[in-house]
Amino acid sequence: MINLKNKKNIFWDFDGVIMDSMPVRNKGFELVLKDYPKEQVQDLMEFHLKNGGLSRYVKFRYFFEEIRKESVSEQKIKELATEFSIIMKKLLLDESLLITDSLNFIKQNYLNFKMHIVSGSDQSELRFLCNELGIAPYFLSIHGSPIAKTELVNQLLIQHDYAKESCVLIGDSINDYEASNINQIDFMGYNCLALQNKGKSYITSFSAL
Repeated sequence: MINLKNKKNIFWDFDGVIMDSMPVRNKGFELVLKDYPKEQVQDLMEFHLKNGGLSRYVKFRYFFEEIRKESVSEQKIKELATEFSIIMKKLLLDESLLITDSLNFIKQNYLNFKMHIVSGSDQSELRFLCNELGIAPYFLSIHGSPIAKTELVNQLLIQHDYAKESCVLIGDSINDYEASNINQIDFMGYNCLALQNKGKSYITSFSAL
C-alpha cells in the first residue's frame, strides 16, 4: 500500500476524481454528434466510457476513422472539439458536481504536497472551469489535452526535476494507470472498482488516508 507520507507530488486526474463530470461529458458527445447515426454515436460512447482518460481529440478521430471508416481533417476535429468545449463550459460550471471527498483532501493538504492536474479534458476549458469554480489556487499547475496525459506527466517530471519515487498519480481510468506506469511513478485508483487491482493501492475514501 502506498503511504502518501512518503510522497511529495500528486498528479490528479480531473473527470471522475475531482469532478463528477462524466454524465455531462456523455451528453456533450451526443449533442455534438447529433446529426450522425445513433448506432455509430453509441459505438463511440462505448469507447468513450472505456477510455475516460483519453482526450476528445482522440475520441472524435476514433469516431470517424474507426467507426465511420472515413478520413477526417485536423480542422474538422478542432471544430468538433471547440463545439464540445462551449457546451462543457456551460454545463460543468456547477459547484455541485465537485466531488466533496477528494476536494476536502485537496483543500486540507495542498500546502503539504505539490499538486498538478493532468487531464484528458481540453486544457483551456479545464483552466477556465477551475478558475471559475475557485479551485485553481490549490494546484501548482493545470494541464490537459490536446497533449496526451502520458506526455504531460513526463513534461512535469522533467520541468520540476521530480524524483519519480516521490510522485503518485490518482485517477479513475485505465488510461491514468497506463500514464503512471509508462512514466514509472506510483498509481492510486479512485472511483472505479475495475482499478482495484491496478497500481499499489486503491482509495475508497480520502478520509481514510
